[in-house]
Amino acid sequence: MAAVTPASLSAQEQEELGEVRTLWQDVWIQFRKHKGAMTGLAILIILVLFSVVGPFLYRIDPQFSDLTALNKDGGWDHFFGTDAIGRDLFAMMMAGGRISLMVGFTAMAISIVFGTTIGILAGYFPVLDGPLMRITDMFFALPILPLLLVVTLLFRDTLRTLMGPELGIFVMIVTVMGLLSWMSTARVVRGEVLSVKQAEFVTAAISIGTKRRRILSRHIFPNVLGPVMVASAVGVANAIITESALSFLGLGFPSDFPTWGRLIFEGRDYMRLAPMRVFWPGIAISLTVLSVNFIGDGLRDALDPRLRGK
Repeated sequence: MAAVTPASLSAQEQEELGEVRTLWQDVWIQFRKHKGAMTGLAILIILVLFSVVGPFLYRIDPQFSDLTALNKDGGWDHFFGTDAIGRDLFAMMMAGGRISLMVGFTAMAISIVFGTTIGILAGYFPVLDGPLMRITDMFFALPILPLLLVVTLLFRDTLRTLMGPELGIFVMIVTVMGLLSWMSTARVVRGEVLSVKQAEFVTAAISIGTKRRRILSRHIFPNVLGPVMVASAVGVANAIITESALSFLGLGFPSDFPTWGRLIFEGRDYMRLAPMRVFWPGIAISLTVLSVNFIGDGLRDALDPRLRGK
């Protein structure tokens, strides 16, 4: 008897048989149906290309001062205008975008790794559940921005001496934000683990003697990945807003290392004279946060098994 292959089937039979899709293909198909998420993804890609690829096309040095064009409005020579010492705002927006986005994604990565680890351990091992959740509650009581201000004032000069003015501030900001924003992720992951570990496939894996490490890596973690991805999208937005608030207060990166929040801080005294200095970085921050939140909404719907088949 000849084997039946896809090539030997008619087009109608192939359509009736249907194509076998992977989980991530189903997630992508459902994600594409979310118009807000697709719009947010497109905006985020544009902002990333603007910040990463833009400096290779727009060759003006963001630190170059054109003393003949101070607080100038946008034009062909300076698209977004200039600041009080003649620096090109368009070039500084691209340079600041790299820093702001890098801070957001790095702080999110630290937060997700830490929160996911705590959540899985607390949910799977009952003996660790109580102590880890009490530690989580304690961290919830710590205000991120005031504590970040205190850490900045105490360790800024030391880190600048050890790592340099840019790298030292970057490491300090992303580390503190990452270690103070993992608690929501830990709670969500813990709840998912408590549900997943009662599933039949986990019970079957335990009954055949599968090691706990393999159960956690092959059975538990893949099934809590959905909430983790949604939390990561929200974490990027929160990190960008926190860094912008810190820079707006003048305690973030140095003035020659611009971020979008720092540009707003430096332009606030010139809002009547040159309002675009505050408008453009404010729009960039708003679009980034909105796009990431829309992506998070789309991921939440796409990773919901009750919606993927619809």
